[in-house]
Amino acid sequence: MTELDESTPPYLRIVGELRRRITAGELSPGDRVPSTRQIVREWGVAMATASRALTLLRQEELVRAVPGVGMVVTGPESTPAGRGARVDARQRPARGVTRDQVVRTATEIADAEGLPGLSMRRIATELDVPTMSLYRQVRGKEQLLLLMADAAFAAHRLPRTFPVGWRAQLELLCRLQWSIYRRHPWLAQVISVTRPLMAPHAVAHTEWALRALAGHGLDEHDLLHLVAVLANHVRGTAVNLQQGAEAEQDTGLTDDEWMVAHAEVLAGLLTAGEFPHLARLSRSEIDLNVDSLFEFGLERLLDGVAELLEQ
Repeated sequence: MTELDESTPPYLRIVGELRRRITAGELSPGDRVPSTRQIVREWGVAMATASRALTLLRQEELVRAVPGVGMVVTGPESTPAGRGARVDARQRPARGVTRDQVVRTATEIADAEGLPGLSMRRIATELDVPTMSLYRQVRGKEQLLLLMADAAFAAHRLPRTFPVGWRAQLELLCRLQWSIYRRHPWLAQVISVTRPLMAPHAVAHTEWALRALAGHGLDEHDLLHLVAVLANHVRGTAVNLQQGAEAEQDTGLTDDEWMVAHAEVLAGLLTAGEFPHLARLSRSEIDLNVDSLFEFGLERLLDGVAELLEQ
């Protein structure tokens, strides 16, 4: 395998190599191409990069997905003698899967690639079963996302004992939610404040927050709005996690590396004299990131809750 060219995005290099294998006849029509997991092992890239490479090959119509088989080279239905890699999905015995397997596999895909990489066909390919067999366990993607979210919250259960004081209880709750979003960045796109997630383990978080603030003289309006504002702060900050992961995957640069790469552009904006306050801050050693935004915002919100309770 040729070493990746640093000037070329990894996914394009993978596409180029697989395209070469197909056009050179090393992979014939009907042959399986490397799966996302095989690409990850062979090229040492992330799942999202591997998935993006296969997606581009599909767009070029060089490969196609066969339910229960995987991604194969496009071409005649018959397989050349001696290759024998393709198996007609209709000849393969259907193997049943459980709902837990479907949810777990879907979560693994979403964790690695985000929600755009998630589809029923993709899950079926990973489980090596026909796509339609998944609908025996879930009605569709909407229910699947609900089950995935509930499983994410269930894996990080709230403690049975409560810390002393409303503030300690809410801090524990919000930091637990932050850790869940950290583990599953796609989750912030599933959660909604105006359309609450009807998942038992997620609803338990709302109950915890209401219990923490109960008995402090708040009316129902203020009580519900405070709980929603706190949840929205965690979720709203967490939206940046998936965006950051996708940007890093696309550019190959971390946030710090991106800032260094754009340092000259930023310096040009600031030296023009139009943004004096920002220019002064840029010379400081302040480290602003999603974690510091979460912590700062949480403390200020809780300070506001304390003042409201005093009133």
